[in-house]
Amino acid sequence: MAEEKEEVQKEEEKPKKKGKSKLIIIIVLVLVLAGGGGFFAYTKFFANKGSANTEEVKKEEDLIKEEEPMLFSLEPFVVNLSDRGRFLKVTLKLELVDKRYEKLAEARVPQIRDAIITLISSKSAESISTPEGKFQLKDELLMRANSATGRDIFKNVYFTDFVMQ
Repeated sequence: MAEEKEEVQKEEEKPKKKGKSKLIIIIVLVLVLAGGGGFFAYTKFFANKGSANTEEVKKEEDLIKEEEPMLFSLEPFVVNLSDRGRFLKVTLKLELVDKRYEKLAEARVPQIRDAIITLISSKSAESISTPEGKFQLKDELLMRANSATGRDIFKNVYFTDFVMQ
């Protein structure tokens, strides 16, 4: 009787081992196929987009290298402010996006100076005496200078002299 029980137990264990090994083989096959499919999809669909993006980045870098910023100087301005008896002496430099716009800027100096004088003379001493007021004035000067040339050729304004009385 003990022998019969042992034989029954051995018969029950055999199918369990066989079932576990089949399950492990199936899991391994699924993982290998999923990994292979993922690799295929990546190389077929995503790798080409990455190389196209690197080409675009290289083209943008070449364009940036071609641009040579330059400072464009203007004669000092002495302007009456909107406050009675107050005036401002300011010297500024405009940064050109590229030096090839220098001739256009030189041709438009009267229009640029007029736009700057008109803007500054409309300001009060109180409004441009704070750092925030100076930043706002820079933004407005940049906008006016670009509109006087008809193009966005200036990218920054620098005050080199700023005296208010």
